[in-house]
This record gives sequence, structure tokens and C-alpha cells, in this order.
Amino acid sequence: MPDRKLGVSEIRPGQEHFVAPPDEVEVLATDRLDETAAPTSVWREAWKQLRRNPIFIVAALLILFIVLVAVWPQLFTGVDPRYCSGDFSMHRPSSGHPFGYDKQGCDIYARTIYGARASVATGLGATLLFVFIGGTLGALAGYYGGLLDAVISRVAEIFFALPLTLAAIVLMQLLATRTIWTVMLTLASFSWPQAARIARGAVIQSRNSEYVTAAKALGVSRFRTLVRHVLPNAVSPLIVVSTISLGVFIVTEATLSYLGVGLSRQIVSWGSDIAANQKEIRTSAILFYPATALALTVLSFIMLGDAVSDALDPKARKR
Repeated sequence: MPDRKLGVSEIRPGQEHFVAPPDEVEVLATDRLDETAAPTSVWREAWKQLRRNPIFIVAALLILFIVLVAVWPQLFTGVDPRYCSGDFSMHRPSSGHPFGYDKQGCDIYARTIYGARASVATGLGATLLFVFIGGTLGALAGYYGGLLDAVISRVAEIFFALPLTLAAIVLMQLLATRTIWTVMLTLASFSWPQAARIARGAVIQSRNSEYVTAAKALGVSRFRTLVRHVLPNAVSPLIVVSTISLGVFIVTEATLSYLGVGLSRQIVSWGSDIAANQKEIRTSAILFYPATALALTVLSFIMLGDAVSDALDPKARKR
């Protein structure tokens, strides 16, 4: 019947509203809710998409192989990478020595295998410190705001003005001993503002959600709400940036070692081998092996970061 309102003039023809009887409305299958289906989380949906992404599969297999080489290099070679003899200088590849020898008479294959340990360890350690320092400061700044947010933001802006590689070169030159730990701390010290900015934005976006309001209504403390409710829902951007940053840190470590201000020469690394054999670039393929290993490692982590970013981004996720 026509829809009429009290106190309102007569409705004009054509403006009436009619409601069909319930028995005449057909309910389609798309309108029904499957109550038997188990609820899915963002992480489960992301994992389903990652398993169908060939880029993720290739990157994961490469990273798994690189980690295996870094942790157990003795499975791939029994030659001591530090043993060098002038009698084998620039010898061609032979049985048990597939890449030959460099100018110092060191086995190139063994040094390439063992070089993965220092490079991967440095990149992984710097990434963990990068996420811990930057994520913690950014989360505190974004959740509590006020003076704490202002101080952390201003300090982060100062570090943003310092290029990572240039700042690391200056600081590493001042250190008497250069180990994996010093390189990790140096890289994390000048890169944490990026993680802090991302964590701050994610926490600000999550702190006004309904589950945070419900936690406050139940009497949960602010710090506990931050740790148990806000951070788990704001950590996905940090995971994405950490996978990409890991490759960046490996490249930066190789750059510092190439310039002579990175790891000590006693530590076998890809950057040191590239620097030691740079003069033979026109006459030999010695540089090809550590450079290829470095490039594949960095490419693997960048591919992994892109795949994870697409899986965790609802806008990029394909339905």
C-alpha cells in the first residue's frame, strides 16, 4: 500500500513505496550465509594466496637453499676457504674445484659457499634489530602520542637526513675492530626510522578500532592493549618492509666490505672477495661467482617481499 507519513502533505503519484510479501521474494544462494564454514583470518587468506603465487614459491626455495648453504656450508664443500697457496694461483677449474682458484691461490668455490654465512648473518641480524628498534619506538609513538610521539618523530627525522651507506662508511672507519656484530649494529642504527614510521602509521590506524575500545571497556591497561591487540593487527606492514630490507642490508654489507670498511679481511664474505679480485674483471670470471651469489640472494628476498606485500594488501588481493 502507499507509504504515507503523518503530518506530511499527500504523496504525489509515482512516489509511493510498495513492499512485496515475504513469500513472493526469492532468496538466492548468494544471499545465504554458510554458517558451517570456519572463520578465516587475514594470515590464513594471505597464506592461501602465497601458496598459489609462483614468485613466492621460487623465492622461498632459493632462500631455503641459501640458508642451508649459510648454516651448513660443509655439506657442499670440504675445502678450507682460508687455505691459499701461491702454487695454485689462477689455476683453471678441476675436479673438486669447479670454479678454479683466484690470484692468491684460494679456492673460489669454497669461498663462495662460505661467504654466504657472513652476508646472510649480517643481513638477518640487521633486519631483526631494525624491526625491533624501529617497530618498538614507532608503536609507542603512535599509540601514546603526545610528547613521546613528538620526540621520537623529531629524532627519526634527523636520522632520515643521513644516507645509510654514507653514514655507515663514516662510522665503520672510526671502529678499531669490524665484526659481524658491529656491521649489524651500524646498519640498524641508521635504518630504524623507516620501520618506526611504518609501525607508527599502522598503530595509529589500529588504535581507534572497535576491539581496542572493547579492551578499554573491559579494563585492560593501555600497554597490554597495545601488545595483545594493536600490534598483532599492525605488524603486517613491518613484515613486508623487513623482507625487502634484508636484501638491502646484504647489499650494503657487501658495499662496505668492497670499500674496505666492512667486515674484516679475515672473515670470508662476498663483498671482500669482489674487492680482492676486482683487478681481474677483464681477464677472468672470478668476480662472476660471488657477484652472482650476491645478486641471487638479494633478488630472492626482494621477490619474497613483493609476494608478501601483495598477499597482505587487501586492495591488491585478487578475488
